[in-house]
Amino acid sequence: MLHYTISADDHCRRLESLLQRLLPAALPGYCRKLIRSGACRLAGTRATPDTLLSAGDRLDLKESATVTELLQGHKPPVDLLWQDDLLLVVNKPAGLAMHPAAEVSENLVDLVSGWLEERHKQPLRAYPVNRLDRGTSGVVLLATSSGNAGMLGRQVKEEGLDKRYLTVVEGRLEGDGEINAPLDGKESVSRYRCLASGEYNALLLVEPITGRTHQIRRHLSLIGHPVMGDKRYNASPLPALPGIALHSFRTILQHPTEHHPLTICAPLPAALRALIIERCDLPESQLLQLLEQTARD
Repeated sequence: MLHYTISADDHCRRLESLLQRLLPAALPGYCRKLIRSGACRLAGTRATPDTLLSAGDRLDLKESATVTELLQGHKPPVDLLWQDDLLLVVNKPAGLAMHPAAEVSENLVDLVSGWLEERHKQPLRAYPVNRLDRGTSGVVLLATSSGNAGMLGRQVKEEGLDKRYLTVVEGRLEGDGEINAPLDGKESVSRYRCLASGEYNALLLVEPITGRTHQIRRHLSLIGHPVMGDKRYNASPLPALPGIALHSFRTILQHPTEHHPLTICAPLPAALRALIIERCDLPESQLLQLLEQTARD
């Protein structure tokens, strides 16, 4: 039996996603089979592929010749949170652009497309279903074909995505509130709740009710609490982060072939966790508890 201890880097990740990272050469169906058969357990107890992990959990994986071989596979160039024939869900790092552009050396779409081609030994392309700004990290949906992108895009437009962002803002801010301020002449609404605050900064949970360009960044700047590091919207530079202090933490979507909604959480980058601990007077143990509550509420 192989044993792994879940670290803070994988806190709130789905069990299936972690197993796929441990066995990068395995097909998603094989990882799900290992979990459902009991060959992969948490602290000796059966779990499900969508079980959310907590730092300190112990993962037990039954050894076999197949598992040993799959452990040697090459890891994907991106952090995959979910994958099947229709959809890939990726934890995009801050600072990585979504699309090719003259001023960027690499981008998410090309990275994922190259990995798909290498894995399936044929020309393939990834197609974004939703997008994040270059400086923002977290959950991004990519379809495996233009047809799938159209189908999933229509579903997202009709049903929406239940999205939760975490951000550290400048200035002390407590309680909760709603920002109802038009952007580009269109109705725009964002709701926020303070999770923790320090002397000069606050950690917010933000839910965008509408989906305007740079909505969260612009709304928070409008109320005098710009996202840390967001120079475009009046915040001071933040060299400690490769982007800005904004992370798409949880997305709930109805997958076309799944019987229940998928809850996908993107673990917080280490640099952002460190920033929250330092600026919001929040010990790591309390931060991890807050993240778990935010993922499950």
